Amino acid sequence: MTVVREREAGGETGAPRRRRAWRWVLPALAIVLWLGLGGPLASLTSKTSDVQKNDNSAFLPANSESTKVLDLNERFVETEASPAIIVYARPGGLTGADRAKIGADLAQASAYLGDKLVGPAFGPVYSTDGEAAQVILQFAGSDAEKASDEVAWLRGLVSSSPGLQAHVTGPVGIFADLIEAFQGIDGILLLVTGIVVLLILVAVYRSPLLPFVVLGVAGLALGLANGVVYLLAKAEVITLSGQSQGILDVLVLGAATDYALLLVSRYREELRRHDSKHDAIRVAWRAVVAPILASAGTVILGLLCLLVSDLSANRGLGPVGAIGIGCALLAMLTLLPAVLALLGRAAFWPFRPAYGSAPAEERGVWARIAGVVGRRPRVVWAVTALVLLALAGGITRLEADGIPQTEAFTTTKDSKIGQDLIGRHFPAGSGSPAQVVVRQDKVGEVVSAAQGVPGVAAVAPYPGIVLPGAPPPAGPKVVDGLVRVDVTLADAADSPAAFETVRRLRTAVHAVPGAEAQVGGFTAINVDVQDTSQRDRTVIIPLVLAVVFVILVLLLRSLVAPLLLVSTVVLSFAATLGVSGVVFRDVFGFAGTDSGFPLFAFVFLVALGVDYNIFLMTRVREETARRGHRAGTLTGLSVTGGVITSAGVVLAATFAALAVLPLVFLAEMAFAVAFGVLLDTLIVRSLLVPALTVDIGRSVWWPGRLRRADP
Repeated sequence: MTVVREREAGGETGAPRRRRAWRWVLPALAIVLWLGLGGPLASLTSKTSDVQKNDNSAFLPANSESTKVLDLNERFVETEASPAIIVYARPGGLTGADRAKIGADLAQASAYLGDKLVGPAFGPVYSTDGEAAQVILQFAGSDAEKASDEVAWLRGLVSSSPGLQAHVTGPVGIFADLIEAFQGIDGILLLVTGIVVLLILVAVYRSPLLPFVVLGVAGLALGLANGVVYLLAKAEVITLSGQSQGILDVLVLGAATDYALLLVSRYREELRRHDSKHDAIRVAWRAVVAPILASAGTVILGLLCLLVSDLSANRGLGPVGAIGIGCALLAMLTLLPAVLALLGRAAFWPFRPAYGSAPAEERGVWARIAGVVGRRPRVVWAVTALVLLALAGGITRLEADGIPQTEAFTTTKDSKIGQDLIGRHFPAGSGSPAQVVVRQDKVGEVVSAAQGVPGVAAVAPYPGIVLPGAPPPAGPKVVDGLVRVDVTLADAADSPAAFETVRRLRTAVHAVPGAEAQVGGFTAINVDVQDTSQRDRTVIIPLVLAVVFVILVLLLRSLVAPLLLVSTVVLSFAATLGVSGVVFRDVFGFAGTDSGFPLFAFVFLVALGVDYNIFLMTRVREETARRGHRAGTLTGLSVTGGVITSAGVVLAATFAALAVLPLVFLAEMAFAVAFGVLLDTLIVRSLLVPALTVDIGRSVWWPGRLRRADP
């Protein structure tokens, strides 16, 4: 091993002494600047929930049919409204006392809510079996989530009678449950993530000090990211949802810790080669800056590819995630080196890396794994590839066609129970009709066409809600030659069956000549969101692959190696989807998967998965220039094995923490990213990539000049 000892300062004066002084001043100045900038911005973290938007209608593409109906609907209603449905049920039939309570609840709710409601309550309407009743309250505004406090009050009001079931559902009830779920992001999620990361870092570093240093720097990066995101969302430059907020938190902590692991590992190596801690951090920083920049750049550009999405939710996640990665990158390349430069070997206490000592990586488990890869490279990569292909076969079990919003929770919510009761006693789509805007002279034809659509329970021109036992609707309201027709669906408004009914309804009314009919409403909004998600993944996935390939070409100065790395990551992604399909359907028993899931999983797994290949191959390239191709590849695997595996475990654990939130989408994302990252770390990067690299030989660097012959 080559070691470098710093010349003793002794009696030196002048410039050398000033240089030594700057070695302390610059790190201290960096720390002060970070505390001065990051502290005030981090204080804004608690306000991010105030600027979140979680209503589907806010995320629709401007040219979708349901968006156009939303705009046209403003002509028919003086005030936009979102329905909340209170459903009561008693097995065996509602009693006289039950009916009296329903009336009293309705009077009290109308008095308490006052101008928060649009018009009088509709109902109560009783089911034909006499066992249930429902009341529909129209809350002012199209943003259902703003009524979450009122929904909580309503649930307390209606649930006070023994033996009588009473639940609040409908769009307003569903979104109230979503808001309740997202309230855990700032508390439970960060607490669980922080504890998990801390425990892993303690196990990796075996030091009581260094884990807190890394986690503290990552926390400042997260605070900075949240502050910047809050300011941009408040100014309506970007869109922030509760889903994006949760992903931002784990993404920043996971990525920041990954970059820290790479820097700290190289710093420990250099402390064995250099007597001076300042020289060691300088050499370590120069060695890791290129792979960390390439890694962060890959994730940032991959996330920014979401800007071409037609959904505001996806477009919002792109810059939100990119800001988070940028803050993590900045913290780990400026603040962490400054802290390490001041602490030196004390950061690793009690296992300080002694100057001149031999690194454990050269004789540990990863050295043995490298030996296995080197002896049988073709067998290793062939067997590994076959296993991944077999796992990918489970993709047929992945149902990425959308999931009912009442099924979007991993726990049983009040809105789901209420929707189930409605489905048993009323048309399940009650209270959330599809809205058809049509020319006045074609109303009769459109009504007839809609009535013939399978899955349609009732049709009537607006105003009026058609339910069994309800009074007949009033005559149609005509505005600018247009009439709105409300179509009550037989299935729950957020169910896949209702989505198919809306598609059939659109086909039927579009076929009426001259009607210029357009279909919107709650169900149509969900249909357009799901359809647009499917369009997005066909456009964005190839774009992300192209971006990743270009970055790898620039970093490795090769064409063959980037093709190899991209191919292995895609294979790993397919295997992850296959395993996820089986687990979601046959183990967790989820009702389905959101249409946007494959896209989000791809962006995170490909962008993050290629990170570990970047860390590996940049070190392989460095070692190959000194040792030759085969020895350089195996040495690169040996010395990076521990740190990359630790980084993968940290990132997997941080994403797994998303599962503490009771949302199916985040639970699915938590599993897929955690499993995929571990698959990349333990199989693809450890076995498949190095085995292929050894087997292909020096041609892997073509057309670059890194073609030194093996000794």
